[in-house]
Amino acid sequence: MQKRRDGEGEEEPAKSVEGWILFVAGVHEEATEEELLSLFDEYGEVKNINLPLDRCTCYVKGYALIEYADLESAKQAMRAVDGNELNDQILRVSWAFLKGPIRDR
Repeated sequence: MQKRRDGEGEEEPAKSVEGWILFVAGVHEEATEEELLSLFDEYGEVKNINLPLDRCTCYVKGYALIEYADLESAKQAMRAVDGNELNDQILRVSWAFLKGPIRDR
């Protein structure tokens, strides 16, 4: 697997058009936007939540995109929520968009 990194080995996030977006994996198929909002809202104002549904089953696909207006709120949320459980599933939180060239681990 490849990862984008800056010169110091840390992931450097890239801003989307309107904000800083976190990719949340491991979301339970019956999770709701309200549950995610209550989990992520304590770290700053959540501008948008995208919780894609499977067309055939109408259940959550297993991931979500959480958008924050400012970088610090997104960083705090990522550090705090990564590895936590929601509906008996462990959430993995990372940046949706990264800067820089792709390099091997």
